[in-house]
Amino acid sequence: MHMSYVLREAEMPILPPGHDDIRILHFSDLHLTPARKKEIADIKSFISLKPDLVISTGDFLAHKNAVPVALDALDALLDIPGLFVFGSNDYYEPVPKNPLKYLLPNHGKRVHGPELPWQELDAGLQARGWKNLNTSRTTITINKTVIEARGTDDAHLEFDDYSLVAGEAGKCHVAIGVTHAPYLRIIEGMKKDHLDAIFAGHTHGGQVRLPWPGGSKALTTNCDLPNWRARGLTVVKGEPLLNVSAGMGTGPFSRIRVASPPEVSLVTLTAAF
Repeated sequence: MHMSYVLREAEMPILPPGHDDIRILHFSDLHLTPARKKEIADIKSFISLKPDLVISTGDFLAHKNAVPVALDALDALLDIPGLFVFGSNDYYEPVPKNPLKYLLPNHGKRVHGPELPWQELDAGLQARGWKNLNTSRTTITINKTVIEARGTDDAHLEFDDYSLVAGEAGKCHVAIGVTHAPYLRIIEGMKKDHLDAIFAGHTHGGQVRLPWPGGSKALTTNCDLPNWRARGLTVVKGEPLLNVSAGMGTGPFSRIRVASPPEVSLVTLTAAF
């Protein structure tokens, strides 16, 4: 079956010497509705990547009836250890707006649709053992490696409060952060606490990218993250490694992606040399 998404692979050499690799499937921004049959089939195919850990950085939903759709699409993955946070589209149904507004500063103004049944999604994911990191820290052991994970709620809606999870990591081999929208205030907080890596989504890889020497260039990240970090693994000296998933879906009212195809990340944690 032909898949209509890109598999973006990356390596993070952050494990202690001698530890086995850990395959992390990182997906984001599914924006599911009951009508997205192709995308649902694509999500079901992710299990073939054989991950050891799944991380979702939010925006599962785009429709009031999408919770059972999301839980069904993710069913096989829910048997694997998972970590998740929510994005704005898990809380509120999308409303029509001019897609070009993404390129303009929004000065914190938000137009919300009706509230979505996010509590039902949260309960469904947690019932299968996935850990909600919106305001909490947890420890998980994969392949004998102890990973401490912490997260924040959606920074785009200003629901984030890093102080709830701040502080040096406890006894662990690797410390990671998970957030939907990679605002600089969160990256800064996680940098101060010496985390090894951060996983985020929200940007849609810029959603619209221009052809550019060496590839393409994002016009926006829809947050204060610099455009060059709009997708994939980026490295800034002294900061945690940052993996931004460009996401699988689009909002139902801005269904354009230019030079930014739907994608899922397979990030392999490897032993540092």
